[in-house]
Amino acid sequence: MQDKTSPSSAPVSPSAAAAPGQGSHDTDVPPALKEFLLSGWRPFSPDLPPPMPHAEQFVARRQRLSARFPGEVLVIPAGHEKLRANDTYFRFRPGSDFYYLTGSQEADSVLVLEPLPSGGHRSVLYAEPVTRDDISFFSDRNKGELWVGRRMGLDHSRAHFVVDEARSLKQFDLYLRGLVAGAPTAGATGRPLRLLRGISEKVDAARPPNKEDTDFAAFCSELRLEKDVLELEELQAVIDATARGFEDVIRGLRDHIRTEREVEVTFYARARTEGNDVGYGTIAAGGAHACVLHWTRNDTPLDPTELLLLDAGVEGKALYTADITRTLPVSGKFSKEQREIYELVWRSQQAAIASIRPGVDFMEPNKVAMKVLAEGLEQLGILPMPAAEALAQEKQFYRRYSLHNISHMLGIDVHDCAKARREVYKYGPLKVGMVLTVEPGLYFQLDDLTVPERYRGIGVRIEDDVVVTEGGCTNLSTKIPSQADEVEDWMARLWA
Repeated sequence: MQDKTSPSSAPVSPSAAAAPGQGSHDTDVPPALKEFLLSGWRPFSPDLPPPMPHAEQFVARRQRLSARFPGEVLVIPAGHEKLRANDTYFRFRPGSDFYYLTGSQEADSVLVLEPLPSGGHRSVLYAEPVTRDDISFFSDRNKGELWVGRRMGLDHSRAHFVVDEARSLKQFDLYLRGLVAGAPTAGATGRPLRLLRGISEKVDAARPPNKEDTDFAAFCSELRLEKDVLELEELQAVIDATARGFEDVIRGLRDHIRTEREVEVTFYARARTEGNDVGYGTIAAGGAHACVLHWTRNDTPLDPTELLLLDAGVEGKALYTADITRTLPVSGKFSKEQREIYELVWRSQQAAIASIRPGVDFMEPNKVAMKVLAEGLEQLGILPMPAAEALAQEKQFYRRYSLHNISHMLGIDVHDCAKARREVYKYGPLKVGMVLTVEPGLYFQLDDLTVPERYRGIGVRIEDDVVVTEGGCTNLSTKIPSQADEVEDWMARLWA
């Protein structure tokens, strides 16, 4: 990144004060320049923006949270930019619960729900104000508007995000201390307090963790388990974009892609073109790297005789992410051994998807898939005992080759709703509107002597995203070919 210095490169006296947000290599700002830079700006328009699209959905979500915690102050931070190195930061992404409840993506912001005497809560958004009388607006590399772009400001944020009030972040530290101490605060004197932890160091440091905060985080996660219509639309959009990203990669395998890293950057281009980013580190695993579940180094040439396991998802501008895996023959054709393993994994996935319906335990699809895998491993001569024995709870020997469960919730996070209670999530029933992955896999390590040599180094995973419906489930990624013949035809069509 080219380093841009302060507005003047002329030397000034060492006695001149450094401006906020400047580094040691920046030029100081003399008082006359400061005065000049803070004057002559057109006043901001008093016209307020319209409410954000689907604002009523975000209001309804806050109302559900309010109903669960009557009379309590609720604090949900957006989080802060994360330092990458020295004075450079990673691209900011807000905390998922904060975004789910506000629609805002501005760093450092905080949502507070303050209880009202009449019942319910007042929604307050703490955000950065817009100002032209503060030197930081042109001196601060991380927050200055002349460095990073215009902010929405308080009045505009209140109107756009449809909150009851917007307050300056400069007031938040004192406000938070008052909340923790039980001192009088705006609309919240001595009220019970819950903090959403793990997002903001400032909020976390306000007081030690407690059960109330843990329960609050669990409910925020559980609030997102059943997706509404808006969320399903966002998920379908990013899944469709992910399909186009996979096709970009397939075309590239014909034309120019020769390494895992080129697979990664090709998909990334689609993610940044159509969305916000990738939803997680892309796994572009060639050959035996497919047996490393989270292979993200992506630093090796591809072998035309081997498979490419591509696990990737576009994160949309509304932060919902797809999570799709396809295992592709780099040559466009599966070998006999590759096809045998691939078709076994595909059959297990189809059986799992067929088992999904409301009221079924979350782990039931996993149980169904593992039975198919174990029986197939027995038939291939890989399991050293009958499938029924390998499936026994006290043994689970099939897991040597499969390792992971086949599902997790999907939404704003790739592993969505992670703080939900186990009895509601992992050990709870599936409900209409839940979106989950179905991703069985088999992984045969190069040095695993229990595996016939012809299968060693083969790793296959097939992953789709499904939503639970009244009649069972709908595969949101069904347009992305997954059966072996269909995959070969897909690649041939894109290479034609």
